[in-house]
Amino acid sequence: MVFVSVTASLAEVIEKGDKVFIRDRRGERWEITQAVSLGFDPAGFEFGLGRNAFSPLDDSQLQDAAGNIPGRPRVLGVPGENESTAFSVNRLGGHEIANSFIDDQPVAVAY
Repeated sequence: MVFVSVTASLAEVIEKGDKVFIRDRRGERWEITQAVSLGFDPAGFEFGLGRNAFSPLDDSQLQDAAGNIPGRPRVLGVPGENESTAFSVNRLGGHEIANSFIDDQPVAVAY
C-alpha cells in the first residue's frame, strides 16, 4: 500500500509499508522513517537546499599555520582516541561542513 499526500509545506510525503519518505523539489526521495518514529511530523519537513548545496572543506583547506590563527578563535573541537582537532567556525562559514580524519577515521564536522 502506498500513500501520497502534499502538505502545506509543499513537501511530498510518501508512506510505503513501514517506511516514510519525502520527495524534494528535484524529485529525490529521502527516508525519514527514524525521524517520524521519534515523533517528528513528516508534514513539517521542508525541502532544504538539496544535495550538494554546500561544497565541503577538506584537510587541504583546513590547516592553518600557527601564526595565522587570530586571538580567541571560535572552534568546534572533536576528540579522538589519540588526537584531537579544532575546526575554525570562521573557516566553516559558507561551507557548513568539513571532511577530515581523526585517528585515521573519517569524520564530517558540520556547523
